[in-house]
Amino acid sequence: MALDPHLAGVLQTLAAANRKSTAEGTPEEGRAGYLALTRGSLTPEQIVPVGNVQDMTVPGGAGPVAARFYTPEGAGPFPTVAYFHGGGYVIGNLDTHDNICREICRDAQAVVVSVDYRLAPEHPFPAGIEDAVAAARWVVANAPELGGSATVAVAGDSAGGNFCAVVAQQLRDAGIPLAAQFLIYPAVDHAAAEYASAEQNAKGYFLEAETMAWFYNHYAGAYPDALDPRLAPLQARSLANLPPAVIVNAEFDPLRDQGAAYAEALRAAGGQAELIQGAGMIHGFFDMGRWSPGAQAVITRSIERFAALLRASTL
Repeated sequence: MALDPHLAGVLQTLAAANRKSTAEGTPEEGRAGYLALTRGSLTPEQIVPVGNVQDMTVPGGAGPVAARFYTPEGAGPFPTVAYFHGGGYVIGNLDTHDNICREICRDAQAVVVSVDYRLAPEHPFPAGIEDAVAAARWVVANAPELGGSATVAVAGDSAGGNFCAVVAQQLRDAGIPLAAQFLIYPAVDHAAAEYASAEQNAKGYFLEAETMAWFYNHYAGAYPDALDPRLAPLQARSLANLPPAVIVNAEFDPLRDQGAAYAEALRAAGGQAELIQGAGMIHGFFDMGRWSPGAQAVITRSIERFAALLRASTL
């Protein structure tokens, strides 16, 4: 399918602004630019309304980390979702992904706990994933006090999709059940050169190969084993007995084939994995529904499928 015309316009606007690429700047510059593109580009009318939003802290791998707690309108208890934001392990935060969490909260009718894990390069691997695992354990243990039911799931986009997959594996190994996992264009295997989409979509579609390398080098460039399943969950020894998954891809995304490979591997291991192909979409489209009706349609359908897993859970 052709590139979504509205997203093509977004890419043209970004190119016309002649911005320095993320890979050419510092992490601080990348964070400021990403915040301006996401939260900074929202009008008040575009902020998704929910019942309540509250900042809090949750346990991390080496002490408390910031988190943001969203509750939907209506009477609970609701399913609870631990959310891990994207941003290449380096540039995302609670604010860059505020509207995504609001939309999941509203449309999946779920409590969402967004976790502000430690970022690289100040805190390289495995600091961030240790925060994510510790926070998810806490969410499971405290879901009733948060207004949630016994149904707890994990979700995340891009780097956060990586954390989502790793957390699901780690909690499985610890005997802690989860109802579902929602992986949005996830990075699940850092041997990216083996995937056709990594070459086909290496430049010109928002997330570029040089930026992916910049992210990875900041996060885990000094770590000797790129196939460690805490980095590359597709390489885990076993993918059996994992919670059912909804995996969302973008057609014009270097990570596209990784997500598809993870869905196939989950199914081969006897699991349930629904792959939603975002035809015409680019990486990052889950925060671009305000610009593209096509993107919004895929976002809505994806959250609906995730919500169906939550409703079907027997946890």
